[in-house]
Amino acid sequence: METQLDPMKDDLPLMANTSYLLVKHYVLDLDVDFKSKVIEGIIVLFFETGSQYRKTSSTGKGGCQSQFDETCKMRASELCHTPVTNVSACSSKMEHNDFAVCGKGEEDTSDKKGNHSNEEQASGISSSKDCCDIENHGKKDFLLVLDCCDLSVLKVEEVDVAAVSGIEKFTRSAELTNVSKELENLRNQIVHELVTLPADCWKEQLYYFTRCSQAPGCGELLFTTGTWSLEIRKSGIQTPTDFPHAIRIWYKTKPEGRSVTWTTDQSGRPCVYTMGSPINNRALFPCQEPPVALSTWQASVRTAAGFVVLMSGENSAEPVQLREGILSWYYYVTMPMPASTFTIAVGCWQEVKQQSFTAAIQTNIEFSLPSSQADFRWHEEICGHVEYPCRFQNSVARLQAVIPYRVFAPCCLMERCGEHLLQLIPQCLSAAYITLGTHPFSRLDVLIVPSNFSSLGMASPHIIFLSQSVLPGGSHLCGTRLCHEIAHAWFGLAIGARDWTEEWLSEGFATFLEDIFWARAQQQLSHDEVKGQQELKALLRWRRLRDEVQNSEEELQVLRPKKESTGEFSESGASIVKHGLKAEKIFMQVHYLKGYFLLRSLARTIGEASYLASLRKFVHKFHGQLVLSQDFLSMLLEDIPEQKESGLTVESIFQNWLDTSGIPKVTKWIQTNQKIRKSGKKKRKQNEAVFQKEVLFLIQDG
Repeated sequence: METQLDPMKDDLPLMANTSYLLVKHYVLDLDVDFKSKVIEGIIVLFFETGSQYRKTSSTGKGGCQSQFDETCKMRASELCHTPVTNVSACSSKMEHNDFAVCGKGEEDTSDKKGNHSNEEQASGISSSKDCCDIENHGKKDFLLVLDCCDLSVLKVEEVDVAAVSGIEKFTRSAELTNVSKELENLRNQIVHELVTLPADCWKEQLYYFTRCSQAPGCGELLFTTGTWSLEIRKSGIQTPTDFPHAIRIWYKTKPEGRSVTWTTDQSGRPCVYTMGSPINNRALFPCQEPPVALSTWQASVRTAAGFVVLMSGENSAEPVQLREGILSWYYYVTMPMPASTFTIAVGCWQEVKQQSFTAAIQTNIEFSLPSSQADFRWHEEICGHVEYPCRFQNSVARLQAVIPYRVFAPCCLMERCGEHLLQLIPQCLSAAYITLGTHPFSRLDVLIVPSNFSSLGMASPHIIFLSQSVLPGGSHLCGTRLCHEIAHAWFGLAIGARDWTEEWLSEGFATFLEDIFWARAQQQLSHDEVKGQQELKALLRWRRLRDEVQNSEEELQVLRPKKESTGEFSESGASIVKHGLKAEKIFMQVHYLKGYFLLRSLARTIGEASYLASLRKFVHKFHGQLVLSQDFLSMLLEDIPEQKESGLTVESIFQNWLDTSGIPKVTKWIQTNQKIRKSGKKKRKQNEAVFQKEVLFLIQDG
């Protein structure tokens, strides 16, 4: 049985054994049913053999087999096998009208057939032998482990990609034989050739991913579900190399699933959306959650007419009517990213249309490029990431200060969105471009989410969720929050943390950059007024951080809780997110604020101009990749070697900022006189007098 975790205090497990098989692409084919509050359908996963197995197999398979044995000892749960129903019917085209034949028409018999729910597994219900006890000639079957929670898995099968017409172009073999082993190898070879196509073949790649996802099945696979995982095996297959590299899973979400929220919008209409759950997307679809599992995806989502489907996707999807009352929406992504960044929202949203004056703003923004930034923008280099259609290598994209954008909201909030939000988006996008350069993503949707959304905003590829709370606050609150979420396009999405415990690499940077972006977006304010705003915000952040440090557990105040083991994972690829399930962690701001003050300190030490130039260099070098804290700090300090003499090193930053709780002891706070605009109101004068005494700068003490 899996080790049971206390969701109030324990770490979040990442169970997927990514070192052996790595998901490269997902194809989702889903139906959204608001009556039952269930998302149901099929997901097809395309794999590559993982790095750990490739490395081990070069010296023999014994070491890898021993790791499989260790994995088997750690888990003991019941085998499940769903009997064959109508495989050919269930493997028809994604956009067919008779999906209900194998989707909604198929009864959920998982409980009858041994596919126990999470509650049953947690209670220890098990009537079958350990899934790893089944051996073939003394060797145990390879077990594929996916992250999965709060899902009803109905069936798993291998996909016969070799049956796709025209797929011969992806095979090196001139002839096919009837030998089963050779046919299995051929299928895996086809998947390998498909997932490694060059970036300029992305359209052809998506086409064949779709065709392969519709191919017939060629054998059902044994599976079992646990509290946090879905485990799959094929009888007689002992290595990842021989395991099917294309599998199809039928599943349903549960109304209580923690990855999506079923609710009503501000106009009282039903909707569902992913709300940034601590468990990420494993209750939306079976996946590999570890950040290292960078993948692309495409999805077809069907829902009743009148609903709009928004999703992380490069295309602005237009609905296709399948039959009366049913629409289908299709999105795709060609930039590999962690499955946790996948986002979907389905509701009766309405688009807030552009007004003529807003369109003029979008096309007539004036800006100037710092010379150091221009150097990076026009300097052609080979990117350091895996191959994909990268905007940093696209001459047209590099000139695009404002990417295409749309705004969606419930009908009752459309007027408010038109008052401020529409005008602010092009200003904020342009300010971000001036600061960091090429936009990593080709377009942006902004959605005003339901009132039960627990944050002010959330950024995902191509889409930003904003709380309705930012709308009544005028342009300042709306603009600063928009700037924060736009900053995540670079820090958090295009550049992700290799270890999720280093949240400051996303939130600290976004908090720091929101001030920079907003200062450049507010063209009507003077330099002194902008600086006054920034210092006031610094004070308010300092007060929040001080209060949080005084009233929270010390272990939750550490920005690098795994310290020297940060970024490490087990031989299989499984790992944990330290404190990922602590309920109080959701409400803490330490990664935002402590990270912000670290970056503010570095900027003041180095000088803002040099510091922003280093940020642009970092973006240029690491976009499309996963990083650790030392990647940024090492590159930054390489540009200013004179700081080493004053004791500013990666190790000292770790010791004073990232690996300890509280506020760094090597910093000193000094009072400075600040000119704050006078106000005619007595109350404001009193507040300003307090602020004038308390406005503080964080300075590194040499």
